[in-house]
Amino acid sequence: MIAPKKKITAVFYQLSSGKEPVRDWLLGLTQEDRQTIGQDIMAVEFGWPCGEPLCKSLSGYPGLWEVRSNIKSGIARVFFYIDNSEMILLHGLVKKTQKTPDRDLKLAQKRKTEYQKNG
Repeated sequence: MIAPKKKITAVFYQLSSGKEPVRDWLLGLTQEDRQTIGQDIMAVEFGWPCGEPLCKSLSGYPGLWEVRSNIKSGIARVFFYIDNSEMILLHGLVKKTQKTPDRDLKLAQKRKTEYQKNG
């Protein structure tokens, strides 16, 4: 039996300081929530391209996608974009309402632009 291969590989976006905001955010969650989100990211890695309910493109933000995870503390989102065969994890949050805050979307867009400029 042939083991499935990743179609894309998740990579943490890194600030110029060396910090990785999504990794830091994940470490602040419970182990159970981290595991759920990690499994969902892995499902995207192996199943790309994929769609709802796991993954969704963000209208109004070209090239930005979100991984959607239901966790105990709410609805988690990890925003990412695809660069060749890499899934760049830009920003993560736990939503308290149905609407995603604009500031979070704009932050993900800003990080995407910075990544495209600096790599």
